[in-house]
Amino acid sequence: MTTQQIKQEIVKVLEQVPDEVLTDILDYLNELKGKSEDQVLRIKHFRRILEEDKNLLKRLAQ
Repeated sequence: MTTQQIKQEIVKVLEQVPDEVLTDILDYLNELKGKSEDQVLRIKHFRRILEEDKNLLKRLAQ
């Protein structure tokens, strides 16, 4: 998939996202704007770890 195709798909998905979420998405994209590729990759991995371990983290918090 080309960059242009990806951008078009993002626009399609954004049109279906609830309005309340759009600000969060914009904030997230603005955060990524000033980061290096390595920093973005670390953030991506960290978010994936948190998502995968969500249940464990909830149990630990109790």
